[in-house]
Amino acid sequence: MITMVFLLLLLLLAVFLAATGAGTAVGLTELMVLSLVFMVFFLSGIYVAAALGMLALLADLSFASRPIHPFIGQVAWNASINFVLVAVPLFLLMGEILLRSGLSDRLYRALNTWFGGLPGGLLHTNIVACSIFSAVSGSSVATAATIGAVALPYFDRTGYSPRLVLGSLAAGGALGNLIPPGITFIVYGLLTDTSVGKLYAAGFVAGFVVAALFMLFIFAYSLARTSYEARSVIAWGVRFKSLLDLLPTMLLIVLVLGTIYAGVATPTEAAALGVVGAVALAALSRRLTLPMLHASVRATARTTSMIGLIILSAFALNFVLSRLRLPQTLAAMVTALALPPWVVMALIIVFYMALGTFMEGFSMMITTLPVVFPIVTALGYDPVWFGVILTMLVEIALISPPDGMVMYVLQGMRTRPGPITDVFTGVLPFLGLYALGILLLMAFPRLVLWLPALMVR
Repeated sequence: MITMVFLLLLLLLAVFLAATGAGTAVGLTELMVLSLVFMVFFLSGIYVAAALGMLALLADLSFASRPIHPFIGQVAWNASINFVLVAVPLFLLMGEILLRSGLSDRLYRALNTWFGGLPGGLLHTNIVACSIFSAVSGSSVATAATIGAVALPYFDRTGYSPRLVLGSLAAGGALGNLIPPGITFIVYGLLTDTSVGKLYAAGFVAGFVVAALFMLFIFAYSLARTSYEARSVIAWGVRFKSLLDLLPTMLLIVLVLGTIYAGVATPTEAAALGVVGAVALAALSRRLTLPMLHASVRATARTTSMIGLIILSAFALNFVLSRLRLPQTLAAMVTALALPPWVVMALIIVFYMALGTFMEGFSMMITTLPVVFPIVTALGYDPVWFGVILTMLVEIALISPPDGMVMYVLQGMRTRPGPITDVFTGVLPFLGLYALGILLLMAFPRLVLWLPALMVR
């Protein structure tokens, strides 16, 4: 009922503005009006796809000198037949099959034999396991849920702090979108016409940097404690034998990412190869059954439908705003300001961090990118570099209290009851490390751009 009331109010407002001839020049005032209307929609619980679509209609009826909405159908069709977009359901299906094939448990046990002896032991295993599984899942929520389901029973038998355990799992799970083949990179590349392969190459480096920061923090924190958990001594023979459990996942990573980086396959083709590889691994582990495939396909269809509706609505809004020249006008206004580009970029980053505390990361990116991206490129920043920064901000939104989705996933999986504040508190130092990673990339952009520059054009 609330949704219908707000939609009716929107239509009445749009008709009123159109009837009164609210000017044709779109500027800062109009942007503020549209932003406020979207916030009303968001806070009222309207689906993001519906809010974006209705916002496009409002902007068209209110500010356009000639109607734009008759062309929206063609825009949506052109977006839906894009070959790159096919990679989204394929990567999601690959992750769903792996989730149900039992490979995550083998992966975690094998990594624990290598990292369990370090100060911080199992916490290091959390980060490394999440990083590796991210390279085959493409989803932060799926990574956190999969590794969390395997890891939490291990910690029930140890003396680790629940807050740090949950914080490390949330932070590691958030890497699911940053480390290729992240779904966020595909959508960003589609909306901004940026090479997905180069985004993947840059994301691989950024993911390594962030994971290294996490592990350095865990190592230093464990050493600083007056007494940290006893380190287990594992024979080298056992360690090398555990590599057999790592082999299936590593082969799949090479199959997917290796073909992209070598220029042999596009991201969509690599995603198809990944699905074939995941099915083969499930068959070898004797987990391939019709019910398992049915559950994987249903989950993939559900997630793909949600993402697809948001993307199509975003394309419609992007088309309307571009025809109104709002992004170009704002870009010209920002570049005319007497502010260094890094100050404007810092303000954009702070804006995204604040927005991520109450808005889901993927929706945050889709909603703001049509306006923010022209400003960033007008300031002279590289689109690949900004894609990495924006993806990291999406990851921060996924683990930012009080609305971070990954935190609630882990809270719901806890085998020992505890307050949600355990997750909120445990993730705070990792949020600081994420911010530190963004500062490093701002100070040294070549840190993530050198690998894309080496790729086959």
